[in-house]
Amino acid sequence: MTAVYAILLIGILIFVHELGHFILAKLVGIKVLKFSLGLGPALISRKYGETIYQISALPVGGFVKMHGEDQEPEQESGELEEPERAFVSQSVFKRFLVVSAGSVFNLLFAAFVFCTVLMIGIPKMMAVIGNVLPDSPARLADLRKGDIVKAINGESIKHWDKLTGIIHDSADKPLAISIRRGTEDMVIHVTPQKKVTKDIFGQDMEVGLIGISPNGDSEIERYGPFDAIYLGFARTWDVIALTLVSVVKLIQRVVPADTIGGPIMIFQLAGKQATSGFISFLTFMAVISINLGVFNLFPIPILDGGHILYLAIEGIRKKPLSAQVMAITQKMGLAFLLLLMVFAVYNDVLRLLGKSPMPY
Repeated sequence: MTAVYAILLIGILIFVHELGHFILAKLVGIKVLKFSLGLGPALISRKYGETIYQISALPVGGFVKMHGEDQEPEQESGELEEPERAFVSQSVFKRFLVVSAGSVFNLLFAAFVFCTVLMIGIPKMMAVIGNVLPDSPARLADLRKGDIVKAINGESIKHWDKLTGIIHDSADKPLAISIRRGTEDMVIHVTPQKKVTKDIFGQDMEVGLIGISPNGDSEIERYGPFDAIYLGFARTWDVIALTLVSVVKLIQRVVPADTIGGPIMIFQLAGKQATSGFISFLTFMAVISINLGVFNLFPIPILDGGHILYLAIEGIRKKPLSAQVMAITQKMGLAFLLLLMVFAVYNDVLRLLGKSPMPY
């Protein structure tokens, strides 16, 4: 079932990506010859109008074949039938729209999935204290297991994430915590201690801590359509920013290279998230969709971002790069991606064997 979930996830995301190229090509008047979900020989193939739609044997990719797409830049578009509908005949701006549409659709799809998840409802941990550490500020202030936090400094509190956010940002600052203990309401004053901990990138950061943990109670929180749309796009932007920062931290070697994962990791995580529930699987799909969209926009020849770079150079030079230059740079881009894939699979295999990849 893990393979089924992974193939379903990859198939949907690739379909969304190629659908973006397909729709924009149609909108700007480019003739689309073939739309394929998957690679390799066709399993199912039907022609509707001028386009062949097919499902291919290998569910690990997909493509949109456009009229004149393989035309060399210096060739005359007039050599083609219907040259005005060829990809190579379109303006730089129209080709940019078509090339970038795949990634844009992946990002919009992620926002749509987040919106859907928020409207279905997500579990949120309640602001109920579970354990209180000995000799901690919370213990010294007489906070107890089972206390329900209602407000901090007059700001209403319902969920644990908001509670921890305020405490983390309030190192060495006194807080007035309103709680309910049984049937009694009271206010307890506590000052978070400044502690050094690790952020998600493993870097040191200072936060305020008082020595409490949640008791695990949660509730399903649902959002209306308008709030869900706003929050869905906000979450998409947050994941985009986190993805870009992660790449920078990887280059700076703050994030170790052994965290890079390949298809085996995606298969494992897809199965794990699916068994955790439909909401977890959808959320994971949205995150992977964002990663796919962002990665495809990197200016690496052979990726969409590489084609956008070619178009930018063409727009500046007022003429396209030569076929020879494009061929050489695309081979370099392909070699880089293959090496990256080999490295990712190497990490995946070591994780499967229970071993740690070598340090980098």
